[in-house]
Amino acid sequence: MNTRALHSSPWGNHRMEHRRVRLGDVIDDYCPRCRLIMNHGVVGMVGDEVKKVRCNTCLSEHQFRHGKLPTRRRSEGKKLFEEVLKGIAKPAEPEPPAPVPPASPHRKLYTIRRSIGGKDSGKGPRKS
Repeated sequence: MNTRALHSSPWGNHRMEHRRVRLGDVIDDYCPRCRLIMNHGVVGMVGDEVKKVRCNTCLSEHQFRHGKLPTRRRSEGKKLFEEVLKGIAKPAEPEPPAPVPPASPHRKLYTIRRSIGGKDSGKGPRKS
């Protein structure tokens, strides 16, 4: 069987020809700055191999990564976090809150005039 893929369209089945990638073509690749697979323009080639691309979103240039995502490092961070938790002593039971003294029946009402020592606050109409 032929390795070329068949493409069906309203006008019948057509063979899809894979054309070579050229400078300036837009291809998908992983962008380390955006941290996503984004559209990139080809800016560097050696023979038929793409070597350098430019992200169309952030305009950064980097080596062609063949659309591969970087390996995750979360497992290492999780191990370190677990070690730190082991080293921390467990807290004792929390102390009960101190009892609140009963409110005095003779509470003093604070107004602006009392808080500034009986002087005029400077706001509102002046009383003579």
